[in-house]
Amino acid sequence: MPLIALTGGIASGKSTIAARLAEHGAVIVDADRIVRDVQAPGSPVLDELAAAFGDDVIAEDGSLNRTALGAKVFGDRTQLDRLNAIVHPAVRDESARRFAAAFAADPDAVVVYDVPLLVEARADDPWDLIVVADAPADLRARRLVELRGLTEDEARARLASQVSDDDRRAIADVVIDTSVSLDRTRAQTDALWERVRPR
Repeated sequence: MPLIALTGGIASGKSTIAARLAEHGAVIVDADRIVRDVQAPGSPVLDELAAAFGDDVIAEDGSLNRTALGAKVFGDRTQLDRLNAIVHPAVRDESARRFAAAFAADPDAVVVYDVPLLVEARADDPWDLIVVADAPADLRARRLVELRGLTEDEARARLASQVSDDDRRAIADVVIDTSVSLDRTRAQTDALWERVRPR
């Protein structure tokens, strides 16, 4: 019952790898989805965020105003640490609950935690394998511009706000090169599946 952490920088192709593993039968637990769930209207986390950052981070419909919150924390290490201190423990608890539920449903499951901030928050957790989606920064910046509509400056700022590629590679058990064709990325993912799939 392997528990695998899958990480990578923004626009690294991590979602492509996760989707391919899901096709093979892996259970994907998405950290970004958990973050949204624990910050849902009426949640204790959302109340804490309002108390810490002001009522203007709550939209009129009661949901989190991500733009307003982002404006307060982006580029401010102290504020970002404050945000993480509220959100990360809730995400850790909920992800552990989802891992346990997946293994309870199928003891032979391969559970993949799709998590952008592994190096920053959870590198030392007891993963059976850490997989890093890897592509050069220039290529990822181009993807952000072409596929997500960011300006070049916005793309570079996003990349600069994350940990370095070297830091990610340093914790990797497996590196999947996503700078290649989609077919070659999938082939590398298929090889990973052969390594971890239930026998």
